[in-house]
Amino acid sequence: MTFGEHVFLYCERGTSTALLAEPINALSNVAFLFAALLGLQLVLWRPEEERTADQFLLPALVFLIGLGSLAFHLYADEGTALADVVPISVFTLVYLGFALNRFLGVPPGFTVLAVLGFAAILAMTAQVQCTEDAVGLTGFGMEGAKPCLNGSLFYLPALAALIVVGLLLSERGHKAAPWILWAAAIFAASVTLRTLDLALCDKALIEGRKVGTHFAWHVLNALALFLLLRASLAPASGTVMSATVRAPVDAPREVVVAQTEAAHAEPALMAAVPTPAEDEREAVTAEAAQPRDYGVLAPRIASPIEKTLAEGLAPPRKKLVERVASAGEDAAKEGTEPEEASEDAPEPKELSPA
Repeated sequence: MTFGEHVFLYCERGTSTALLAEPINALSNVAFLFAALLGLQLVLWRPEEERTADQFLLPALVFLIGLGSLAFHLYADEGTALADVVPISVFTLVYLGFALNRFLGVPPGFTVLAVLGFAAILAMTAQVQCTEDAVGLTGFGMEGAKPCLNGSLFYLPALAALIVVGLLLSERGHKAAPWILWAAAIFAASVTLRTLDLALCDKALIEGRKVGTHFAWHVLNALALFLLLRASLAPASGTVMSATVRAPVDAPREVVVAQTEAAHAEPALMAAVPTPAEDEREAVTAEAAQPRDYGVLAPRIASPIEKTLAEGLAPPRKKLVERVASAGEDAAKEGTEPEEASEDAPEPKELSPA
């Protein structure tokens, strides 16, 4: 294989080596560029603190896919074929790692291993060749061998990964699931049209000119990639906060015990809810600062007025004794014996609080 060797894989080109032998296939790559720019705009519309580096990387890779495919359908040689396949492969591996780690919560180490294993699968499918009655690997001397399914076999692992990831996310109720499943459905249709390009070459005509169905692969693929870019903006797995309501420090012991028992008995009731916005947090904080009513369980606290009345109706014992002693001294001055005054004076009693 030499980089300058021409490649004739698609209906529209036929066996021509002209630069513009595939005008429709080349023009349809604009769909990739449009999908990349629109995906980038979605990222820029998000608040700055919610943007991540990988969300910028994915639209950039889609843009490179469009440029590489455009170069291949203009020059159609082995060198530009690599420019066409490499960005697609890189995007596939990056998005798989992104989805496993961000959406499914797979640890980084296992994510790397999964991506490396998937890369090995892609490398193996790229080496599979087919003849009319046999399937084998490149280099086994198979005469007349061509890429299986017109080269679409290479994309079947990516389709399978999309379906599996989408179903797992759907089972978990993740917001990215619908976008990924729709992308998988559209990608399946685009792979089918790519496979049928040569088979329908004589039937897919525009003004008598053979165009095939490869351009539809570009358009549908661009739509699928845009849906994946939109899915990448969904919240990451675990971006939730517990809805557990804790009793205040001054809550009665019965309330705390009851809440603890309920939490252990029915943990499913402690549902995960999205993190409230900043403006909602202030409202929650203000509400939490208000005094709470715990019904009959809370001890009754006397008001300031009640405390004042209680103090007025229940003078201290010391003051009452002083009054009795003062009365005794007055009686002594008037000639009355202190003993009689003491006997007549009522014993001081401690008044109970009202």
